Amino acid sequence: MYFITFSEMLGTYGDKIARQVSRILQYTFYGEEELLKAGQEMGILSDIAGLDERSPTFLEKVFSEKPKVYLDQFQSVIYELAKEGNAVFLGRGSQLLLNAFDCAFHVLVTGSLKKRIQRVMEEKQIGGEAAEKLIRQSDQDKRGFLRYAFDEEWLNPSLYDLILNTDKLSVDSAVKILIDAATSDEIKTCGLDSVKSLGKLSLQRKVEAALLEAGLSSQYLYITVEDLDSVRLYGMVGSLEKKERIADVLKDIKEIKKITNEVTIFKSSGGTLS
Repeated sequence: MYFITFSEMLGTYGDKIARQVSRILQYTFYGEEELLKAGQEMGILSDIAGLDERSPTFLEKVFSEKPKVYLDQFQSVIYELAKEGNAVFLGRGSQLLLNAFDCAFHVLVTGSLKKRIQRVMEEKQIGGEAAEKLIRQSDQDKRGFLRYAFDEEWLNPSLYDLILNTDKLSVDSAVKILIDAATSDEIKTCGLDSVKSLGKLSLQRKVEAALLEAGLSSQYLYITVEDLDSVRLYGMVGSLEKKERIADVLKDIKEIKKITNEVTIFKSSGGTLS
């Protein structure tokens, strides 16, 4: 099995190219809408309408854990879908989430500001000033999202196997280049170890999201996914009640069949550990 990730600049036809590649290769396409639908069917994203590909505002970061919860949930969905193989992912940090896998091919679609403005004007039937504003906001959102989610620069060339500038390339020409590259002998098929790693990464994100949502995440608490159905808890909490609540939250995750709870209860002289 294989998967391809696309990151695009607005106005470069990246979405069209990704969809056409997925059709030709008969890979499942996952953009924002498809990821959300898949997550809802898994029961992971059932409580949200979507997560913008941008960093949360300062106040959201300070007063709410929700952005991190949603991020963990979306990442869990991507790992779960990648485990099924033969997929094309558009955005959502998929180029970083799947970067360690030899069976993944990562693409960035770029273009000059002048060409991008022209295309956005044509596609959205708007003026040049409005088109440029949309483009700059889109670039800012994507840059902010990668910084928040991964502390990484969106346009770092080392994240990608192929960077396509579509100023002089038609969609069909770009697709041809991509098909040749993505199906080359250098792109190795995913083995069973990769499938297992994806499953464990998916479960790790589910656990992290569940604990955050329950208000039980702590700098003193650690979770190790030991297998596709077993986790180990260790670290320190301030009460037996919290230790038991953490285990109860994990029991609600259907994939988990075994929980090894090695969390210790510690009360400092200055008060109860959070």
